[in-house]
Amino acid sequence: APSAAATRAITCAALSAARTSSPPQIVPKRMSFRALLLAAFVACPVTGYALVRPGTPAVRTTAFRSRSQPVANLAAIKNDVAALVREKKCGPILIRLSWHDAGKYSNGVKKGGCPNAAMRFAEAGEGAFGANAGLPDVAVGLLKPISDKHVEGAKAISHADLWALAANVAIEEMGGPSVPMRFGRTDAKSAAESVEGQEGRLPDGDKGVDHLREIFHPKGFNDQEIVALSGAHTVGECKLSRSGFDGPWTEDKLSFDNTYFKDLLMKQYRAETTEKGCPQHRNAETGTIMLESDLALLQDPAFKEHVVRYAEDQEAYFKDFTTAWQRLQELGCTDLRDSL
Repeated sequence: APSAAATRAITCAALSAARTSSPPQIVPKRMSFRALLLAAFVACPVTGYALVRPGTPAVRTTAFRSRSQPVANLAAIKNDVAALVREKKCGPILIRLSWHDAGKYSNGVKKGGCPNAAMRFAEAGEGAFGANAGLPDVAVGLLKPISDKHVEGAKAISHADLWALAANVAIEEMGGPSVPMRFGRTDAKSAAESVEGQEGRLPDGDKGVDHLREIFHPKGFNDQEIVALSGAHTVGECKLSRSGFDGPWTEDKLSFDNTYFKDLLMKQYRAETTEKGCPQHRNAETGTIMLESDLALLQDPAFKEHVVRYAEDQEAYFKDFTTAWQRLQELGCTDLRDSL
């Protein structure tokens, strides 16, 4: 007996037939149900076939497949990234990759910039920025099997969209919020599409309150959003060989939560200088660190009020971080879409 879906398909075909100028092919009683479908349908929205006139070969359309394929691609990409994060424990560096790809945007003294995966070209431009040390080789290298499969192979997603998506998957895999994702970022074709330099675009860890505002306000972020974005330091660690700083911000560098804000308020830190000559502050008991730019959040009341609020309310932090982070990932972008 025909299934419910097939019955709906027959109904769809009958309705289409009523609007045609000539009747549909009459099907012999002994014709198989499969033959009936092949003879009668070619674009019915239920089955992907529609009614054809007598003598016209049945043709399978791609309308239904085109609607479902991007969803299947997105699920496959997210699954591959999640597996990578779980296996390699690389969530923090994927977040940093997306942050530095998008965060170079500015509308202040420096103009322009957008997330375009220009760091793929490690020989020059953004791939050679000191602030991006470890990203073109380590982070991009970690994603290479996934980009080979889904970007270069299936052509399902751009590199820039993949970097943004990978960061969001990593955040959620480490216990953080689910960040809405929009698509349509265009990849740089060469290092020449990089911004001119990192100065005035990306924050320095050895600077304070004024510097944070000089960097983030031209991107469109207010003081509350600066604090929320700083909370991403709840995961990951500084590598001496890359940034000149050394150590993790929290004791569990793979848990995305509000511990960063709690530590800022509750722990004591002693000033030190790393082997690379960079100033930072370390907690003697846990070995965790804070940078000058982190402690700056306690020095200005307009920043500190949000540190206190996020330390007390993780849900409030997740909500504000999600909003600010999505905006960060879309800086300088136009015509983004909700689906892959």
